[in-house]
Amino acid sequence: MTEAFVAHRNLLFTVAYEMLGSAADAEDVLQETWLRWADVDQSGVRDERAYLVRITTRLALNRLRTMKRRKEAYVGPWLPEPLLTTPDVAEDVELAESVSMALMLVLETLAPTERAVFVLREVFDLGYDEIAEAVGKSPAAVRQIAHRARRHVDARRPREVVSAQETRAVLESFQRAIEGRDLQGLLDLLAPDVVLLSDGGGVKQAALRPVAGADKVGRFMIGGIGKVAVELTSAPVVVNGNPALALHVDGSFDGIMAVRIEGGRISGLYFVRNPEKLTRVEAETPLTLR
Repeated sequence: MTEAFVAHRNLLFTVAYEMLGSAADAEDVLQETWLRWADVDQSGVRDERAYLVRITTRLALNRLRTMKRRKEAYVGPWLPEPLLTTPDVAEDVELAESVSMALMLVLETLAPTERAVFVLREVFDLGYDEIAEAVGKSPAAVRQIAHRARRHVDARRPREVVSAQETRAVLESFQRAIEGRDLQGLLDLLAPDVVLLSDGGGVKQAALRPVAGADKVGRFMIGGIGKVAVELTSAPVVVNGNPALALHVDGSFDGIMAVRIEGGRISGLYFVRNPEKLTRVEAETPLTLR
């Protein structure tokens, strides 16, 4: 039983994380999954992987519903918890897209069951019958939910696949602009309708509402941070399978900046400063779809 759980642990964590957007909550779900698994009569289990995914999904669904109230009381925008990921995650285009900040935020707009069905079907390619058992719906209902969720996500997800090389190039220019307090250089990189979301969780200073428009975002980055920092530096990292920046203010780690790029310009900036969400950026987290 232990060997089976350990063999599928990275997969179960990935399922829970994509459903919840929180590594801490995903770890709690895995602990509960283990406790449930330890009580299972193994003689009745034909497919250990499917059985474990089913337990994890049900527990994550329950937690997702309770998290809704917690997010409603959250101070300012809520962003997914960033993960420092292993090189193989970045090399897997499908996996890297599924855990990107941009797509994870789109998943936040789905109802809990829709999110579970979308993740299991579109990301992990599970069959409708298997998903039906996991979410407690009929296969016909799951098909309808999957269609509705896919249509919802497709209308909101980035329309183009941007290579890691292109993202790194844009981030290098962004890095030079913010470190050099070069407002015009930054404006040249931002899409006119760019949106910045900053997550301080009421612990660190952050914009309580989305900042929209290139001019406002540029002045927030250069002027806002400049007021509290003598020195602003950044370092490239791979977060959620995609290039990002680790920002340091006056020599101290301050947060993670992830981006969404469309048409060669930055259309979305995701700045996580809440210290409670920065515990998984020191050591790599293995993720997998298999």
